[in-house]
Amino acid sequence: MSKIKKSTFSVVKAVKANARERLGSPPPERVLPDPKQKLAAHPKHKENLADLLSNPGDER
Repeated sequence: MSKIKKSTFSVVKAVKANARERLGSPPPERVLPDPKQKLAAHPKHKENLADLLSNPGDER
């Protein structure tokens, strides 16, 4: 079997480990909602009866 390679000291990893130990792990990333999808889901104006009657092929 081959020997396990010794890991080199990394200052960045040491600082991050120290911060995690003192403060705890950072909160998970929050995804911001896409404004275009929000508008598509909730249109600004409701369709009126004239618009609904003028588009007979568009059934819901």
